[in-house]
This record gives sequence, structure tokens and C-alpha cells, in this order.
Amino acid sequence: MNDSLFDKVEKKTNVKKDDILKLAKKIQGKDLNDEKMLRSLIKDVAKLAGKDVSKEKEDKIIKAVKKDKVPKNFDSII
Repeated sequence: MNDSLFDKVEKKTNVKKDDILKLAKKIQGKDLNDEKMLRSLIKDVAKLAGKDVSKEKEDKIIKAVKKDKVPKNFDSII
């Protein structure tokens, strides 16, 4: 990933590049269909972003990930 993407993310979320890379390394090779792992990941991302995620929203995120409804192009998210 290029630095301009990280800059956009940091401007929008106040999450630093190093934190994103640490998180990416943590989930590398993990099974994204593992609900326990996904819930942990959601909590980690929410904590980094300083946001609260309701149980309902967490469930929706997990459902979207399991149904492969998450955009593959991260530039489109930002």
C-alpha cells in the first residue's frame, strides 16, 4: 500500500500507519470466518478509531464479512 492511502486513513480516523500495519500483521493468515476472531478484530479496530460498536453493528459486520460483502478495494472505502 502506498503512503497516500495511509495519509487519507490517518486524516479521516486519526489511526496511525504503524497501528494499521500491526493490526494487519495480527490477522494475516487468520480465518475470517472465525466469529470469535472477527469479534476480537472489530473490538481492536473500534478501540484504535476511538469508536463504540454496538452488538447489533458488530453482528452486521460479521454477517457481511462471512457473506464476502466487504469491498476488496480499500480506496473505495475512503
